Amino acid sequence: MHIDLSGKTAIVTGSTVGIGFASAVGLARAGARVVINGRGSERVEDAVRRALSAAPGADISGSAADLSNAAGVEKLVSAVGETDILVNNVGIFGPKPFYEIDDETWETFFQLNVMSGVRLSRALLPKMTEKGWGRIVFLSSESALNIPADMIHYGFTKTALLSISRGLAKFAAGTGVTVNSVLPGPTRSEGVEDMLEDMAKEEGLSMEEAGIRFVKSERPSSIIQRPAEVEEVANMVVYACSKQASATSGAALRVDGGVVDSIVP
Repeated sequence: MHIDLSGKTAIVTGSTVGIGFASAVGLARAGARVVINGRGSERVEDAVRRALSAAPGADISGSAADLSNAAGVEKLVSAVGETDILVNNVGIFGPKPFYEIDDETWETFFQLNVMSGVRLSRALLPKMTEKGWGRIVFLSSESALNIPADMIHYGFTKTALLSISRGLAKFAAGTGVTVNSVLPGPTRSEGVEDMLEDMAKEEGLSMEEAGIRFVKSERPSSIIQRPAEVEEVANMVVYACSKQASATSGAALRVDGGVVDSIVP
């Protein structure tokens, strides 16, 4: 399958590292004009340089904005203008016992993980529907269905994204705009590697070995028995943004390695 997104503009939020960065590179390689986003200008500029190295000749730019608040979303929208593809990837995670998750932490997770995508979709969807073509993708997680006991606040936000994605797909019915969510499982991103660093050091393991150990102990239902690579998740994101995915909308597309024990997607 040859995916050609020439002439399309894509915004990928939180794309200086990890799945977001891999998705930005994948979209750029498919011909899209890609805008990389992150909070700090230095990190964004560095990510743009790395992305151009990975996709020589591509049209890649950056826009720094903190999407945890309405002002940051407005700043990004003003800087980029109309777009054809929106990948709502930005998010935070981290284990924390339920009794220690205070109101401020709940609100922080909600504003960044959920409301950033809501605000951006609300701002950018009208022009997509006017043009009769657009793609919106929300990065959810297998944790939306398999809520981790040590990250309830995170799982809650990812479940919320499934609801928003499905509802927004119905709202945009018949417009030529598709809305989908992508559900990664454990993925060897920089954030996950940071979380596994102590285990790797304590047990004398490589990061790859630590990742496999984590999956087998914490996600034993995994069929692939290893973390996914960021590019493997990005492949699904790029497909969901493609012209070939025109009949896929309102879907929860799992790239979880089979962690969720269900024969229904």
